[in-house]
Amino acid sequence: MLEDRSYMREPEFRTGSPYLMLIVVFCVNLAVFIFSQIHIAYGTFPWIVHLSLDPEDLKQGHVWQLFTFQFLHFGRWHFVFNMLALYIFGRPVIESIGNKHFTIVYLVSGFAGGLLQAALGLIFPAVFGGGVVGASAGVFGIIAVFATLEPDREIMWFFILRMKAKVMLWIASGIAVFYILVPAEPGVAHAAHLGGIIAAFLYIRNGFHHRDFSLRFHPMRNRARRRQLVKAATIKPGFWKTKGSAIPKAEQVEPEEFISREVDPILDKISAHGIQSLTPREKQILEAARSKMDKR
Repeated sequence: MLEDRSYMREPEFRTGSPYLMLIVVFCVNLAVFIFSQIHIAYGTFPWIVHLSLDPEDLKQGHVWQLFTFQFLHFGRWHFVFNMLALYIFGRPVIESIGNKHFTIVYLVSGFAGGLLQAALGLIFPAVFGGGVVGASAGVFGIIAVFATLEPDREIMWFFILRMKAKVMLWIASGIAVFYILVPAEPGVAHAAHLGGIIAAFLYIRNGFHHRDFSLRFHPMRNRARRRQLVKAATIKPGFWKTKGSAIPKAEQVEPEEFISREVDPILDKISAHGIQSLTPREKQILEAARSKMDKR
């Protein structure tokens, strides 16, 4: 099988569990939650009060709070619901974009959500001021990734309402916007939720999940390597059929132009996520490239 070959495997986090970073994120949240509960009861860990996100602390240069607040929770139900949502949506997201991009999206969404919440807290301290904790911004980012990649996939919202993922995302975004404009629900950082959703949506729509940011330093990234990948990724002609975008014919363009324009992005994706991550259209393009190379 092609997926068993070393150069077709995802380069990051392939030892151990395929959901390694989901487990790591959960364990870090659990550890910090336990420490915070001990601190509440006995005051054992005084440093933990400096991990929540406070706009006034940011003004003093405590920028680490934009990351650390993501792993703190107010209480057990706050923790349980966030981790449950992370488990439900995190698994299919990792299967789609891999451990590395899952981790990036989770942290960047949390950072963006915290930044938006803190900015509003500085501008409107009476309404949005005060400390903020919770993984909700990162979790909403993961949900946004899921809904962007699988918009028509049906889910059970709160285990009660059946709806498409894109509808759920629009509802969640609408609720966040409403309570930002009409801040009548205390104790919930709706701006952080919205910031996480926006950051994750932009991450996927701009195709960052297809990029391997370490490839620029990879010694095997050269034309010979690309030819090897194209020849190895054999796909039966005509098996994958898609509607919509036409598949460019390799005979209509120069080989170097075809490789650069059509094949290079696909090979980057294979290197980052494995050949199983390709769409039917991408597989057809790769087959066209392989056929052209076989004739040379």
